[in-house]
Amino acid sequence: MDTAFSEAFDGLVTKLEGWFATIIHYLPNIALAILVSVAAYFVAKYVNNFTYKIISKRVKQDSVSKMMSRIAAVVVVLIGLYISLGILNLSKTLTSLLATAGVAGLAIGLALQNTLSNTVAGISLSFREKIQIGNWVETNGHSGEVMDINLKEFVIKEADNNIVILPNKMILENPLKNYSLTTRMRVALNCGVGYESDLEEVKRLTKQTIAETFDQVESADDVEFYYEEFGGSSINYLCRFWIDSESLLEKYRAKTSAIIAIKKAYDKAGINIPFPIRTLQFDNKLSVEGEQVAKQNEFSNN
Repeated sequence: MDTAFSEAFDGLVTKLEGWFATIIHYLPNIALAILVSVAAYFVAKYVNNFTYKIISKRVKQDSVSKMMSRIAAVVVVLIGLYISLGILNLSKTLTSLLATAGVAGLAIGLALQNTLSNTVAGISLSFREKIQIGNWVETNGHSGEVMDINLKEFVIKEADNNIVILPNKMILENPLKNYSLTTRMRVALNCGVGYESDLEEVKRLTKQTIAETFDQVESADDVEFYYEEFGGSSINYLCRFWIDSESLLEKYRAKTSAIIAIKKAYDKAGINIPFPIRTLQFDNKLSVEGEQVAKQNEFSNN
């Protein structure tokens, strides 16, 4: 019993001496590895702040700037960890860990495919200069002001003050109309006048009214006027003119002002804007024949 205990104790001492000798042998490497890890930590913090400042100047979305800066910091930390393990001759261990993490990351990526696609789409949208917060856009059947672009969704506030939240993937894969990219919009107005109207006078009066209503229209010659068709109750025309605007709401306001001004001008000039009229005609002959048939049936019964 004492012999077995003595042998076990001697084996433990030998093992500890071996470990101690190994630690002494690798002490300079351990110190250097710790130094590299500490240096990587401080470098990562600097890279994080520097990357955030650079990206925030180009991207208004704070969430995207923070995410990109953190990714850069993590890359620096991983590089420092790889160098430290290489100094300790443990690079194979890191390779095994990375392989395991790669398999796990693949499984997680397949499970979160839609979420990751929206995240990637959000990053892509954030770097697009032609889509900015505050722009008035129309996409996927919705029109409104862009309120937010984050890593998950695209937020629009419509003209009726309702908030529409769309996945970033839908914005990236579908057409988007941005009304704020240009400072001018063309207003199109359809109307019709009666067949008895003087068409030349209607054209002159309409163009003159538009030019007097809007300061952006320098003269009546800048207003486009085209007769389109002989309608069922009116001769229809298209009137178009340009205004200074970056929002669809301003376009609607301009169209409203144009309709009011044209209606007043037409009323003053005696120009009729007809509306469809349905005439119901009752033939008296049918009524007389109906009375005769009723009398004949009554006489037959008697």
